[in-house]
Amino acid sequence: MINTTLVTGAASGLGWAMARHWHAAGHQLILADINAEQLAQRAEELGSPDRVLTVTTDITSEADINRLVSETRKRFGRLDLLVNNAGITHRSPAHQTDLTVFRKVMAVDWQGPVELTLAALPLLRESRGSIICIGSMAGWMPVPGRAAYCAAKSALTQFFEVLRLELEPDGIHLLMAYPSFLDTPIEHHALGRDGQVASHPRSMVGGMKSAEWMAELIADGLAQRKRWLMPEPVSRFGSLLWRFAPSLYLHQVRKRFAGDLR
Repeated sequence: MINTTLVTGAASGLGWAMARHWHAAGHQLILADINAEQLAQRAEELGSPDRVLTVTTDITSEADINRLVSETRKRFGRLDLLVNNAGITHRSPAHQTDLTVFRKVMAVDWQGPVELTLAALPLLRESRGSIICIGSMAGWMPVPGRAAYCAAKSALTQFFEVLRLELEPDGIHLLMAYPSFLDTPIEHHALGRDGQVASHPRSMVGGMKSAEWMAELIADGLAQRKRWLMPEPVSRFGSLLWRFAPSLYLHQVRKRFAGDLR
C-alpha cells in the first residue's frame, strides 16, 4: 500500500523539504499552501501528477480546511500521514503589538492545525495513521519579542498532548517535533508590531540548520515511532535553564534578543 501524506505550508521551507523527502520515498502527496503560484511551481518540479495533488489552502479558513480534506478523500481515498507544518511568527514587543498580529499568529499556528486535524480524523482512523506537528522550543520557554508565537506553540503542544492520549485507542501515532533555528522563509515573513513584515533581522542562539537536515530527522523519528523530537542541544539546555535557573535564563535572553524589543 502506497502511503498518502498531507503537508501544510508545503510550498517553501521545512514543508517543501519534507514534501521532497516523502515524494522520493514514493508517497502520494497532498501539498497545501496559501501561495497558489508557488504551489503550482512545486508540483511542476516534482513532476508526478498521478501522485501529487495541490490544494491552495488558507489554514485559518474552515471552508478551505473542509475542502482540503474532501479533495484528499476524493483523489486518494485515504490519508496515512498529516503534517501540521504551516506557521507564522512575529518580532515585536507584546505591549506595542497590534492585536491583529496576535489573532493571526494564533489562528495560523494553533487554531488551523487543530481544526485540520479534527477534520482529518475520520481518514486517519481508517488508516490508523500518523500526525506530525511542528512545534518550537519557544513554546517551552519565553523568548523576547515572540509573545504570540510562544503562546501559540505552547497551546499547540498542550492540545496535541491531550489529543495523543485520547487517540491511543484508535492506533493513531503522534510525533511532536521541536526545531529551533532553521534557514526557512518563516523569519523572512515575520510580522512586526503593525502587522507588516518586520524590518529588523531576527536574533538567535546557536547555529542555523537547514530545512533538509530537519526533514531527515523528522522522517527518521517517524519511522522509529518517536513521540517527541528535540534535535538541538542548545534549545534543550535553554529549556532546562529556564526551569532550574530562570533568573540566569532571563538574563541571557534579554541580551541575546534585545534587538527584537525595538
